Amino acid sequence: MSDDIQTKQFQLSRNAFGKLLFIAAGDDEVHESVVPVRSFPIAAPDVGIAIVSTDGRELAWIEKLSDLPEATRLLLEEELANREFLPEIKQIKHVSVFASPSTWTVVTNRGDALLVLKGEEDIRRIGESALIIADTHGIQFLIRDLKQLDKHSRKLLDRFL
Repeated sequence: MSDDIQTKQFQLSRNAFGKLLFIAAGDDEVHESVVPVRSFPIAAPDVGIAIVSTDGRELAWIEKLSDLPEATRLLLEEELANREFLPEIKQIKHVSVFASPSTWTVVTNRGDALLVLKGEEDIRRIGESALIIADTHGIQFLIRDLKQLDKHSRKLLDRFL
């Protein structure tokens, strides 16, 4: 394992197939295909990360990603990004009709997208200012902070809230 990344608690690396390998400090057992899991993926994405084995056992707990050495943090962030697909809406450009179903043209952190909103019940509040919008294809879109949207986007969204 030439590209091992080691902290005081554990060692991480990737195998030839790109899967994460985990070795706890002072242990010789290699856990293959471990998965990082966020405790609070929307409210606090960089706080409370568990490294979980294939059988669901928690192998390590990370209080804050920022506390890890840079190489370890980057490896975990890359793995989390590969596992999680939650495009974040940055702007709502157009809404076809102000009734359901409606087609929305949005700008996300992953590019422009079209989503079809089946009904207002597919818009869920998360905390004070965040929303999750589920489209008819089961893709969930995140609005992290309503206050950060431009005036036009907020005006369009208000018609559905």
